[in-house]
Amino acid sequence: MLRSPFHGGHLEVIVGPMFSGKSEELIRRITRSLIARQNVLVFKPALDDRYHASAVASHAGRSVQALAVRSVADIRAHLSGEDRLLGAEAGTQRPPLPDVVGIDEVQFFGAEVVTLALELADAGVRVIMAGLDLDFRAEPFGPMPQLLARAESVEKLTAICTVCGAPATRSQRLIGGQPARYDDPVVLVGAQESYEARCRVHHMVLGQPISEPPSWREERAAGV
Repeated sequence: MLRSPFHGGHLEVIVGPMFSGKSEELIRRITRSLIARQNVLVFKPALDDRYHASAVASHAGRSVQALAVRSVADIRAHLSGEDRLLGAEAGTQRPPLPDVVGIDEVQFFGAEVVTLALELADAGVRVIMAGLDLDFRAEPFGPMPQLLARAESVEKLTAICTVCGAPATRSQRLIGGQPARYDDPVVLVGAQESYEARCRVHHMVLGQPISEPPSWREERAAGV
């Protein structure tokens, strides 16, 4: 049986900006598990239908079958009763939980996805999650900080800045070819026509508050 570097249940998180290959890496890991004949379930948010409604697909064109769900409650519904962890009554005969559960675009789920991930890992499931660690403002995205802090394995990918070619860690949102405003909605699923990968230097958000460490402000005020 194919095994990850960890024995038993655990949490793996794959993060990075858009066009960094997160879904590609998730697909690669899921495919290896399927080749090894492991029992696998993959989920994706229903709002992400850019390429395929019933599959996780990468920008490179690779895909793996997935269940589109609207919430963590939907994920639990698909796993309902498969283990006492998920609410089965004592003594009820249930099929085992999957060996592997994958979730793509996990940033779109609420904080309850963290609880689900930990419960599944504690029950012996290998949990693989992929998503954006930063939103278009370059601020932590949804449940990602908690997932990153609690994961046994974290892989942070980079893309290539479309302006200078440097490693890109941020997702540039463009509206009509111009940088989006800070007060725009955080959730806006797009593809190449609405996002680009950018480095720290070339990432722009109109109207973004400027913050400096207190010591810097004091030095500026003192004319240092």
